[in-house]
Amino acid sequence: MAAQVSQSRSDRDQHTLQAEPRTVVGRKVKQLRRTGVLPGNIYGKKVKSQSVQVNLIEFLKTFKEVGETGLVSLKVGSTEHPVLIHNVQLNSVTDLPVHADFLEVDLLEKVTATVQIEFTGESPIEKSQEGILVPQLREVEVEALPTDLPENITVDVSELTEVGQAIKVADLKVDKTKVEIKGDPEQIVVVIEEPAKVEEPVVAAPAEGEVAAAEGGAPAAEGETPATEGTEKAVTGENTPTDGKKE
Repeated sequence: MAAQVSQSRSDRDQHTLQAEPRTVVGRKVKQLRRTGVLPGNIYGKKVKSQSVQVNLIEFLKTFKEVGETGLVSLKVGSTEHPVLIHNVQLNSVTDLPVHADFLEVDLLEKVTATVQIEFTGESPIEKSQEGILVPQLREVEVEALPTDLPENITVDVSELTEVGQAIKVADLKVDKTKVEIKGDPEQIVVVIEEPAKVEEPVVAAPAEGEVAAAEGGAPAAEGETPATEGTEKAVTGENTPTDGKKE
């Protein structure tokens, strides 16, 4: 039995981002970044690539809301471009964007995009610690018109009640008249597995010789005579002067 899976709403608010034509290219774009400007490019099947720049703070606000599947109206002068934000490059130290691409789309032509999977709810068997929830897929590729792309696909795992139960790609519920999920329908999205068993360490019984050593001292090596009490005294008194002799 698969858990209930639902698609997020696709009728999102319209997002607008102001952009300007960009004349600074190459290494000089570092100067733009220092002033809070993000360089980018508009590209697409039926459009000529165009260098643009946007305000970094405004870009971050928009990108946080729409991700890579939300339609954005990118205004360059008096022209509006319906775009999807793609290929956001981040600074390895600050984690801030240093470049972004804007894919201009035809609103009447389907596009392919990667959609995040979000897990909600709590599996009762995981709550009782009788099983472990193991996500195996965090995103899926879908095809749809730009205005029909879902922001994400939400998976409710609260109905997963037994070890071995799983949700597969085929179980993801989307509006199939508008959205097509790509990939193997049998691929597991999330599964309940048995908890790892903690094995008790096995203490080996001492060997016969070890028992003897513990009781009567270490056995002599092969070919050697065990030391006796008398020899111990001889060794102890080896350097002691005998009667009638001086050191």
